[in-house]
Amino acid sequence: QVQLVESGGGLVQPGGSLRLSCAASGSVATMGWYRQAPGKERELVARITSGGSTNYADSVKGRFTISRDNAKNTVWLQMNSLKPEDTAAYYCNAARLRVGLPALDYWGQGTQVTVSS
Repeated sequence: QVQLVESGGGLVQPGGSLRLSCAASGSVATMGWYRQAPGKERELVARITSGGSTNYADSVKGRFTISRDNAKNTVWLQMNSLKPEDTAAYYCNAARLRVGLPALDYWGQGTQVTVSS
């Protein structure tokens, strides 16, 4: 079992920045951030493999940066130029690979990001 502990959400004005962090209690493979706004489905924001390969939602490309420290099992999401439409609950996700079996998915408890003036 892997536990994910998130931090860094809050209220910020449009154009501002926030940095989210997520620490896993054990080794994991791909780590990422998803978000869910009220009345909408959860969507991928960004993810990063243990090798450092990244992919981003089109809506955040050029504004958000995902990074990780494998030794600390920690992933960060630097969010710049925030927009009101970025307002959502952000969830950390991590996958643990298993030989011959589907990967196990783990989720954090979520941290709220609100972009408003």
